[in-house]
This record gives sequence, structure tokens and C-alpha cells, in this order.
Amino acid sequence: MAIFEIVGGKKLKGSVKIAGNKNSVLPIMTACLLTKGTCTLKNVPQISDVDVMIKLLEIAGAKIKRVDKSTLEISCINIKKTQFPSELTEKLRAAILLFGPMLSRTGHIHMGYPGGDIIGRRPLETHIQALSAMGAKVRQTGDYFEAETLKLKGAEIFLQEASVTATENAIMAAVLASGQTVIKRAASEPHVADLCNFLISMGAKISGVQSNILTIVGVEALRPTSYTIQADHIEVGTFMILAAVTKSELEISPVDPSDMDMVFLTLKKFGVQYRLNGSTLKVLKSNLRAIEKVVTDVWPGFPTDLIAPTIVLATQSKGVTILHDWMYESRMFFVDKLLSMGGKVEIADPHRVLVYGPTKLTGQKLDTPDIRAGMALVIAALIASGKSQISRAELIERGYENIVDRLKALGADIKRIS
Repeated sequence: MAIFEIVGGKKLKGSVKIAGNKNSVLPIMTACLLTKGTCTLKNVPQISDVDVMIKLLEIAGAKIKRVDKSTLEISCINIKKTQFPSELTEKLRAAILLFGPMLSRTGHIHMGYPGGDIIGRRPLETHIQALSAMGAKVRQTGDYFEAETLKLKGAEIFLQEASVTATENAIMAAVLASGQTVIKRAASEPHVADLCNFLISMGAKISGVQSNILTIVGVEALRPTSYTIQADHIEVGTFMILAAVTKSELEISPVDPSDMDMVFLTLKKFGVQYRLNGSTLKVLKSNLRAIEKVVTDVWPGFPTDLIAPTIVLATQSKGVTILHDWMYESRMFFVDKLLSMGGKVEIADPHRVLVYGPTKLTGQKLDTPDIRAGMALVIAALIASGKSQISRAELIERGYENIVDRLKALGADIKRIS
């Protein structure tokens, strides 16, 4: 178990380089299974979720080489094994992204139930719906899923929910399927577009990228490619919030403004001041004020992955803010940690909290429930007076590259204890 020890109350200063998108790299890694060659992925974030996905792909027969800290070569010439053990899949929700590529490549997959963060029920029905529509037979036995098909066929699919990973599985299953597939109510987040652009660079025929209707015409084969993972817009928002609550001026890059519309709009309402120059964003000293409500939504709405840091932002903003995440039942349950630090937060129900600010936070011993809540607690500890210890910090490292070293470089008093 890892522990982050943080002494708060220090202003930060400097530049932050945004890592590759965690939610892009994992489906793109599995999409390498769709070509009998070697793909080169650049700007790969150095996070533990990538390490788990490497192990899963290696079980299938992939040969993976780290060219440097942020570059992977993934060779999928010989893919033979189709069984993935639960001791690995339970560590990674994104393990479900093996379904589409493995069915397309081998016609079979047997895997343990995917795990990951405990932030509420995340069912797999939409994945099963999409793959079944293309001719796969899916069954569950205990904690294992198995699927098989002789040949995937194009279909018209209206997804029962706009699930990101179900959309990605359907896309990866469709690119080599016979005929045309139309995916309606498709998720359109930046990381879904990143996957589509990767597949297009391999020769896939996909139209409607970044819309809610995708049309995919299956091709005979895909070619190996070299591709750069886009920057993580969730990290951009996270570091903007960090700068605002610590009353610091930070320079953040690279930033794609087209990924940030709703985040910019929301943070502006909170009083966060920033200046954008090309792909470089500078957060200025801000006078924070509460806003009436923040509600998460599917893209291009406010991202659920930013709601936990935004709750910390609300504790430092004058007034009362309601924060509502309708997607996950347990996303809000980390706020008891903020209460122990002196935050004034009322849990209205599993999906909504009321936050009263500004409040002074004090350091405490805390426990990390998941990736995003863990990063929110890091931010809270950095503004609190005194020392905080955050245990199970390895969960934070699943999604944030070298976060201790990056924060130290900005002047934070933080260290990692194993």
C-alpha cells in the first residue's frame, strides 16, 4: 500500500505538462489486436492501468516493447490465447474493452468480470446488446463472461445508454465486420474520437466521428500505424482547479480548447480566471464564488470524472453549491473525508451534495476510495493547514502520471511512502 504525505498551505508555481489521455490509451491499446503487425503509440501516460493492460495483451500473445517512457510498440502478429484471468481483469474496468477486438480477431473470449473503481453500478448490458446485434453469443457463468462468434456482421444498433466503453467495443467490433454498422446514441467524448482517429489511421472506414451517430463500413484488414495519444482534458480541468484553490498561477499545456467548453464555462462561473494562448493555458489568481448547481452529463456536458475535484473547489467558494452526479451511486461518498477536514458538506442523497464555502480545511489521515476522489483529496490536502496522509494512494497512480514528482516540481510539499 502506498501513502501520500502532504503538508498543505503552500502556493504553487510553474508549468504543468498534461499527460496522454488515460481514457484514450486503454481502448487504443486493445485496438492494436485488430492488425497483424506492430503499432507504435506515443504520448502514452505512465500510469498503472497501462501496466495492467500490457499484462492482459501479453497473455493474448502480444509482444510489447517500451521504446521510452511514453512510447509503446505493440505487436499483435500471433494472437492465440483468449482467456483472461479474474486476478487481472478485476483490477481494470477497461478490461471489458478486450471484448470487441478479441471477437473480431479470434471469434472467442473468456474473461473474469472487469473491476476498477467502486463508484456505483456499471452494468455490461449495453456491451452485450451491441455485440449480440453483430452476431456474438455472450453468456455469463458466475464471475466470468464468455463470448463467441463465427463472423461479426454489420448491424444497426441503438445503444440503450450512451456508454463510452460500449460505444468503443461496438466500434472495434464493427471495423472488420462484414457490411455496414450504424451506431446510434453513440458516446462522443474526446477519447472516443481519439480511438476512431486511431482506427482511421489503420484504414478503418468510420464517419460521424464526434457525433452521436457513427457509420462504419467493415474492411478486409487494418494496417499497423504510428499514433500519438491526445492530451488528457480531465487533467487540464484538475490542474485548473488545483491552481484556483491554492491561489496559485500555473501554466498548463498542451490544451485543446475544443475539449474544454463545458469545463471552461463552469469554472468561469466559479470565478476561475485564466488566459489561453494557443495550446497553453495560464490560470491566474481568482476570487472564487459558489454557483447554483453543477450537474454531470454525457459529452459535451460536464464530465463525471471532474465532479470530485469540483466539490473541493466548492468548499473554497463563497456561497452554496449543489453538485449532482446522476451517473454513479457512490461518486459522492468520499465527502465524509472532506467533513473530517472541516468542510461543510451535506449529502442530500447518493447523487447530490450541498457544499457551503469557503471553509478552512485541516490535515487528516484519509483513505482513497477511487482514482478521481483520491486526486480530489490530494487537492484538499494541498490547501489544508497541517499534515495529511492519504492511504491507498496507488489508486490515484492508476490515473495520474507521476503525480508526486509533478506536484513537487510545482512547489508542493508531498512525498510517497510505500
